[in-house]
Amino acid sequence: MSKPLSKGPEWGTFLLILSCYGLWFAALALLPDVSLFLTIIVTSALVAFHSSLTHEALHGHPFRSKALNETLMAAQLNMAIPYNRFRDTHLAHHKDESLTDPYDDPESNFLDPAAWREMPRWKRRLYRANNTLLGRILLGPMIGQCCFLVSDVRAAWRGDRSVIWAWALHVPGVVMVVWLISQTPMPFWAYCIAAYLGLGLVKIRTFLEHRAHDQIDARTVVVEDRGPLAFLFLNNNFHVVHHLHPGVPWYALPKLYRERQSDFSSANEGYIYPSYRDVFRRYFLRGKDPVSHPLWHSGE
Repeated sequence: MSKPLSKGPEWGTFLLILSCYGLWFAALALLPDVSLFLTIIVTSALVAFHSSLTHEALHGHPFRSKALNETLMAAQLNMAIPYNRFRDTHLAHHKDESLTDPYDDPESNFLDPAAWREMPRWKRRLYRANNTLLGRILLGPMIGQCCFLVSDVRAAWRGDRSVIWAWALHVPGVVMVVWLISQTPMPFWAYCIAAYLGLGLVKIRTFLEHRAHDQIDARTVVVEDRGPLAFLFLNNNFHVVHHLHPGVPWYALPKLYRERQSDFSSANEGYIYPSYRDVFRRYFLRGKDPVSHPLWHSGE
């Protein structure tokens, strides 16, 4: 794994974190009197942006102090995923030799073909719908959260202290977020919709980040986008660059890609899309991958 580019604080990223919190509260406090619909849309984008900032923090930004980064991001605006669990599962995901493995990659969207064959028909339809981009945005947060909670409940029941501690630390952050919401005109039910949509926006990024491939580096995508979604995702659309150099901060990823574009293209065997517009055009209503892992054996 590569190390961060600098040893000092990354003040630009720190200011983005402060701005995210400030804009989030301002949106809740000021926008409901203008339009509740607008408030939900803006808040959902800020929830997604906070998730991108959380991703930066768990990779060692903006400060070298792990405790300071975790404190900054402790109040998870989505209310659904404890920081420590996001950190632990995501760092496990960075074991690239396990990418897309239905069991060893915590962020895999593939299922064991044997489990797929045993699924009831209604559940198969649900997962197939989830494999379209529209389905991933609308159904992905629900499916992902249900699977995540079931896994964590089982781990906690077995006595996994790291999981229990993560959720214990999560509670004060959720209480703070709920209390702040209560100080604004934003109805809590509307905030829950915004939080869900924020998780759905993140699913646009994760939708095709990894494919099934026998070559490890070829499993990870690049979306050569520099528009609003790229900023919302803090350039994590240059995903193979991030996986090969996980310590590099968000603002340096596009430059690193430009300087070594042929190397990255060779590494991921041309798994490249020109923009998110192209991704929407291809997969908004059409599945990109099978649900069962295609390299294990056929389960479709």
